[in-house]
Amino acid sequence: MSSELPSSVLELRGVRRIFRQATAELVVLNGIDLVLRSGEIVALVGPSGAGKSTMLHIAGLLERPDGGAVLIDGQDCARLNDERRTLLRRSEIGFVYQFHHLLPEFSALENVMLPQMIAAVPRWQAREKAARLLGRVGLAPRAGHRPARLSGGEQQRVAIARALANDPRILLGDEPTGNLDHATGESVLETLLDLVRDTGLSALIATHNLDLARRLDRIVALTDGRLRTLA
Repeated sequence: MSSELPSSVLELRGVRRIFRQATAELVVLNGIDLVLRSGEIVALVGPSGAGKSTMLHIAGLLERPDGGAVLIDGQDCARLNDERRTLLRRSEIGFVYQFHHLLPEFSALENVMLPQMIAAVPRWQAREKAARLLGRVGLAPRAGHRPARLSGGEQQRVAIARALANDPRILLGDEPTGNLDHATGESVLETLLDLVRDTGLSALIATHNLDLARRLDRIVALTDGRLRTLA
């Protein structure tokens, strides 16, 4: 039997991020190294203000690092032009945030259709897939409702379905249950983990919830600009 580790899907090498104000410099990420392997779910923990969101934004090609490399399937994406980064982000990466960021004028179904239509998926096909995804998160009966008519947990389930709409290989979560009460957060978390494991995604999830973190495959901690493995 082969003892080889699963292949790397996402890799950060020596990533640095510095924020400058007048003559002052704040080093938020100071040489971050991380390998996220195929099918692996990693928890990212650390105190508020440590730079977890910044690290996720860089991993998700939303921000450029001031140094280092961001590799997806071995390709350094940090220096790609904006168009290529956008295309790669659209096809390879799904995002779930603490606040769902659903478009209020659209139904749950339409919110899940939109990323697909931006990617030029035919409307009928986008509708079928959105309905299927909403069914998987237990919201088939609520598909026609706008966000204002959904509970916080339901809105976050729609956000999860939307994140998976374009079949990404990487899921990045920024406190995805942080805005929910404990019971609702547990339910949403179970839905998220079930979907991630069923689809074989690789996921990096930032959280303050250590109970949540312990349920994932590995825990890394970001403190003072450095990343270390806890478990």
